[in-house]
Amino acid sequence: MTPRFLACSAALLLAQTALALPAAAQTATATVAIDAAAARHPISPLIYGVSYATTAQLEDLNAPLNRSGGDSASTYNWRQNARNAGKDWFFESLACTDDIFDQHGDGFVALTRAAGAQTMLTMPLLGWVARLDAGRKPLASFSIGKYGLQEKTDLQGFVEAGNGRLLDGTPIVHNDPNDAMVRFGPKDAHDWMEHLVATWGPADKGGVRYFMMDNEPSFWHDIHRDAHPEGAHASEIARKVRVFAEEVKAIDPSAKVVAPEAWGWTAYRYSGYDQQYAQQHGFEHAPDREHETDGMDYLPWLLKQWKAAGHPVDVVSVHFYPQDKVYTEAGGDHSTAGALLRNRLTRDLWDPDFTDPSWIHAKVDLIHRLRHWVDTNYYPGTPIALTEYNWGAEDTMNGATAQADLLGIFGREGLDMATRWATPPRTSPTYLAMKMYRNYDGHKSGFGGTSVSAKVADPDHLAAYAALRADGALTVMVIDKDLAGRTKLDLSLAHFAAQGDLERYQLADGALKALPAGHYAKGRLSATLPSPSVTLFVLKGTAP
Repeated sequence: MTPRFLACSAALLLAQTALALPAAAQTATATVAIDAAAARHPISPLIYGVSYATTAQLEDLNAPLNRSGGDSASTYNWRQNARNAGKDWFFESLACTDDIFDQHGDGFVALTRAAGAQTMLTMPLLGWVARLDAGRKPLASFSIGKYGLQEKTDLQGFVEAGNGRLLDGTPIVHNDPNDAMVRFGPKDAHDWMEHLVATWGPADKGGVRYFMMDNEPSFWHDIHRDAHPEGAHASEIARKVRVFAEEVKAIDPSAKVVAPEAWGWTAYRYSGYDQQYAQQHGFEHAPDREHETDGMDYLPWLLKQWKAAGHPVDVVSVHFYPQDKVYTEAGGDHSTAGALLRNRLTRDLWDPDFTDPSWIHAKVDLIHRLRHWVDTNYYPGTPIALTEYNWGAEDTMNGATAQADLLGIFGREGLDMATRWATPPRTSPTYLAMKMYRNYDGHKSGFGGTSVSAKVADPDHLAAYAALRADGALTVMVIDKDLAGRTKLDLSLAHFAAQGDLERYQLADGALKALPAGHYAKGRLSATLPSPSVTLFVLKGTAP
């Protein structure tokens, strides 16, 4: 969880603010050209995954994957059903409750299986997991009684817990991890795997299929500095993933190992040790890059090590969030400038010519970059996954159009797996945008499974994705990103029946509804779309 942010520049803000909104009454014109014979490839159903969804949400979204991850998952103690919140909440070890975000073990497996989805669990690699006091009471890594008065304390619950900084802000160092933690090593992982298989069966018989190797381990030195104050070296992560993967597969050979769960752009290129070093010295002479990874970017170096070790990793995974406050844990930038930037930043995933305007200031081209790294340094064709992403503003139509755009991009560009952080509220526009791909009519009808070509003039304003469905229908998702006005759509078809029945479903003004059915003819259809909106056209062609 928790993407890392740097403030955007004043120049960028000025540039964004200068972008004008269309007038409310203005009608734009957009063309979409569909060629059902071009750019065909399968769409993985696993791109429609979520995180921490309840059984009801999984069923309603018809979601195939449910992920239990985030910062607390690094410290989950399956024996005590406890977690340590780390920096996120006063470094407290807490008993897990019935709250969905407290589900890291058997409870999560149960609720996910009840919906027929596949479970993704996090295997802790940190070396320490939460420990509870007698009576399942919490423990503090930086207790006031032991380490003195601190800058902040948990006044809402466990007042003994401090934030690990003295009154003058100086970090407390050399604390004892045993205060609120207990060791967790390969043997403990072995025992947990035995428990999971005994309880739920092996992966190929309906048990837990995916095990993520910790959560954002290159940021342990910040989130979990009570247990791992020094940034993780590249060699440590390479070794731990290999060792813990061996424990997973020793008990369940049918299970899949997912790694390295890197938090974002900097973590693809530098180890945790180098990231910590750079806070004081910059990246120019990053020690691990010079002495451990032979000058290579961190992630492809890890892949080389794992290839040399055999095949410990089955799915190569990263996290990615748009920067410059487009997404924040509070919801992200809701301003006009933020909305316009949110529309553009989906290009980070697919456009080789797009330079991210934030502090990243690079051509990310994430899906193609990750595929290239994997095919060059590991086993070609190994699945690639985006196991955390979120474009913010989920309570707005701008957030919904961004989410719909992302799911379309995942399918078109050939991503293998994705799980959104986290599942939006059921009535939110973003939730409904997700539902349009897998259960738009409440009867589990969804977007097609074979991607085909859909060309548009300007995807920052209007994006479109098309696919063929097993029943012969052609589905077209049209995403009008403009913030106001209307769009006159002219859609043309090639290599598909020139006439037939037409169904339409639309998300606009925060509501998903079926529009009147009709027909299309002569290989074309026209419509006027509200801005912003997401519209699904289901074309059921008939012979002339």
